[in-house]
Amino acid sequence: TCTAPSKTFNLAGLQTSTIIIPNKKYYKIYNNALDSLALDENNVFGLVALEAAYRYGEEWLEQLLSYLNENLEFLMKYFEEKIPKIKVIKPEGTYLIWLDCRQLGLSAKDLNNFMIKKARVALDDGHWFGVEGKGFMRINIACPRSFLEEGLKRIERAVNSL
Repeated sequence: TCTAPSKTFNLAGLQTSTIIIPNKKYYKIYNNALDSLALDENNVFGLVALEAAYRYGEEWLEQLLSYLNENLEFLMKYFEEKIPKIKVIKPEGTYLIWLDCRQLGLSAKDLNNFMIKKARVALDDGHWFGVEGKGFMRINIACPRSFLEEGLKRIERAVNSL
């Protein structure tokens, strides 16, 4: 079993995780692989942050999840009311939200350029995820509402200019 506080507690840069290997044979194989790759040293700051997150982070996490849900509702309502050509794919459990931009009629390259140059927002390009991702973008809602609102206004102005 592998776990990490990286996304949940915003600790990705600390490169800290836990791995539970109850089988001694596999545990030894795993440790040998870590040793050979020089990945067997712990990051002290990461260990302290991991412990603090798991031991004391529940209330913070509950507040974060509530805030993210409010951002999601804000985003969904905004697109529905002001940018109906772009459809929001409601996520199952992430702060990276898929946007179906195919009604804009732009190629993958043109869609990416449109978002960067015309809307002045940097979103994840859907074609990074394979041919099925063409015409889609991903937006991060794990940010202050004011940032999200500004980004949505920029997208709205750009779409209305098409």
